[in-house]
Amino acid sequence: MDLTLDQPYTGHVTPGSNPQLRKVDGARIIKMSVAAGDNNVYLIECTTTGQALLIDAANEPDRVIALVQQEAPEIRLVVTTHRHIDHWWALEDVVAATGAPTAAHPLDADALPVTPSRLLTDGDVISVGTLTFEVIHLSGHTPGSLALAFTPRDGARTHLFTGDSLFPGGVGKTADAETFATLIADVETKIFDRYPDDTVVYPGHGDDTTLGAERPHLTEWRERGW
Repeated sequence: MDLTLDQPYTGHVTPGSNPQLRKVDGARIIKMSVAAGDNNVYLIECTTTGQALLIDAANEPDRVIALVQQEAPEIRLVVTTHRHIDHWWALEDVVAATGAPTAAHPLDADALPVTPSRLLTDGDVISVGTLTFEVIHLSGHTPGSLALAFTPRDGARTHLFTGDSLFPGGVGKTADAETFATLIADVETKIFDRYPDDTVVYPGHGDDTTLGAERPHLTEWRERGW
C-alpha cells in the first residue's frame, strides 16, 4: 500500500484522505484519519535518528502499518491516549507487525488489548531519538486520559497531542458534572496556564487548533458545563 503525504500541512484530514506532513525542527509530524469515527493517528519521527513515536493506533491497521513501514519503521513506542476502543482498535495488529512497545496511563491500561510495556504518569518524559515528549494526565474524559507535549529543538512552539481531552470548541465529553469539573480544571491549569497561545493542539478527532484560538472561550465552556 503506497501512501502519498500531502503538503502543505493544514491539519484537516478525513477518513480515506491522504495523510498530511508537517516539518518542524528535528521532526516530521504525520497526521492520518482512520475509520468512520474520523480518528486521528499521529506519527512523529526524529529526523536525526529515524526513531519514531506513534500516538493512537486507532483503526484501519493495514493503513497504519503501511504508514509506519513507509515513513518511519523504527517505532520506539506506541502511546494510547485513553481507554476508548476507537483509539486502540488497531493496537494488537500494529504491535504484532512492528514489535513496538506500548504505553498508557495506569488508570486506563487494563481496558487495552495489549498490556502496556510502560505506564505513564503526569510529568513523565518520553524520549524518541533527540525528541522529548512530556506526559500530561488530564482526568475526566476517562480516568487515565493523556496528552503529550512536544517542543522542537528550536523552541519555536509546542505541539500538543490531546487525545479526546481538548478539541476546537471545547473539552472532551464527560459523564457528569463532577468529571467535567475535573477535566476543565486540568485543561486550564496543566495546559492553558502553562503553554502560550501559539501552541498547536492536535486532537483525537477532527481539525487542529491553537491555544490562542480556544483561550477566549474557557469561561463559556465552564458556564455551559461541557
